[in-house]
Amino acid sequence: MEFVFIIAILIFSVVFHEVSHGVVANKLGDPTAKLAGRLTLNPLPHLDPVGSVLLPGFLILMSQLTGGGIIFGWAKPVPVNPANLRGRYGSALVSLAGPASNLALALVFGLALRFLPIAELHPALLVIFGYIVFLNILLAVFNLLPIPPLDGSHILFTFLPSSLNKLRMFLAQYGIFVLLFIIFFFFSFVASLVNFLFYLLVGANFFY
Repeated sequence: MEFVFIIAILIFSVVFHEVSHGVVANKLGDPTAKLAGRLTLNPLPHLDPVGSVLLPGFLILMSQLTGGGIIFGWAKPVPVNPANLRGRYGSALVSLAGPASNLALALVFGLALRFLPIAELHPALLVIFGYIVFLNILLAVFNLLPIPPLDGSHILFTFLPSSLNKLRMFLAQYGIFVLLFIIFFFFSFVASLVNFLFYLLVGANFFY
């Protein structure tokens, strides 16, 4: 049952992340995601068979067997046409919307864990809320890394001066390799940051 809850929480979190991109894009003048039917919390239009089900399911199963490990996933990116966005920082705002939505979810459920008698309602809620907070902090922190194809790269490129175009070109071309390097060799640092933020928010260490 814990395995099922984690998958369900991860799917909802990545769907909420993608819908947030589309909602902000629509507000800024780009209806592409809306016209594609992607402004819905129904997970079916958003699911990526590999990124939303197979990979996170495998990683969660391995973490259960080994007592720890990497857990992440993704949904199908919502379509956005930057040419339709109003304002100089439209692309950055659309990109920031996804991680911000995950942080908002983490904040709501984290404060509920900290200040409400959740365990008295049902002990299982303590576990569910904990996973919601942890996974959403993880999604936010991971997606804010300034490396393509993550959201943080679009934010970085919005503010990157033309004098650093070589860096932009390098990241655009080799970003996926840089990202894989970070995942395999520096993910423990990302996990430590996530656990630190969890502790700040909830007032307790993550139990996973």
